Amino acid sequence: MNGFLRPWRLALLTCLYATMALAGELAGFPFTNESLHYAVNGPSGLSLGEAHMTATRRMAANGAERWDFQLALDVSVPGFAISDSYRADSTLDLCAVTFEKAFVHSARKSHEFAYFNSQDGVARRYTDGGGNSEVAVSSCTRDALTFLYFARRELGQGRVPTREDVLCGASYRVQLEYKGAEVVKVHGLNAEADRLLVTVKGPASQATFEMFFARDAARTPLVVRVPLSLGTLSLELAR
Repeated sequence: MNGFLRPWRLALLTCLYATMALAGELAGFPFTNESLHYAVNGPSGLSLGEAHMTATRRMAANGAERWDFQLALDVSVPGFAISDSYRADSTLDLCAVTFEKAFVHSARKSHEFAYFNSQDGVARRYTDGGGNSEVAVSSCTRDALTFLYFARRELGQGRVPTREDVLCGASYRVQLEYKGAEVVKVHGLNAEADRLLVTVKGPASQATFEMFFARDAARTPLVVRVPLSLGTLSLELAR
C-alpha cells in the first residue's frame, strides 16, 4: 500500500511546487507592491514630461491593512506647466478611505483632501483656504485613483467594471467599454493589449480617452491616449 501511495505523494508534491513557482512569478498589483514609470509624449512624439505611479500595501495606524496609491504627473509645454499629484488610501477590497489631490496648472493651484465614512454614508471634502463640503456615498465608493486599480483587478478576473460614480473633487460618472485586443508599440516593441474606451462625465464636462492594458496577470497599463484640441497626448510605459 505504501508503495502505491508514493507515486501519488510525489505527484502531489510536484503539483504543489509547480503552483508555488507559478505564484512566485506573479508581480505587480494586486500581487506585490508596484512602481511604474511613464513617458508623456505630445502629438509629434516629442517628450513633454513624465508620470510615476505606485501601489504599496501597508499597515494603517489602526492595525488594518491598506493599499496606498500615488500618481505624480509633470508636463511642460511652452508657456504652460502642469504638475499634478494624487494619493489615495483604500481598503484591501478597494473601497476609498482617503483621497488627496494637488495640482499646479500654470498660475492655477489647488489642494484638497477627502475622507470617506461609509458608515455615515458621506465623504467630507476639505480644500486649502477653509472650504469644505459633504457628498453622499455608498458603502464602497471609490476615488478616481482607487478606481483605476479596481478596474485592473476586475480585468484580471475577466470582467469589465460596470458604470460607476467616482470622486475626484466632484463626482464623475465613469464608463469603460471593451474594444478588443490590439497591438501597441511600447519602446519600439509590439505588445498585445486589451483596448478600453473610457468615458468620464462630470457636472459640467465630458471626456473620452483610450487605455491599453497588458495581458499579464496584473493588467499593467501600457498606453493611455488622451485627445486634445491640439492633438493626442499619450502616456507610454517606460518602467
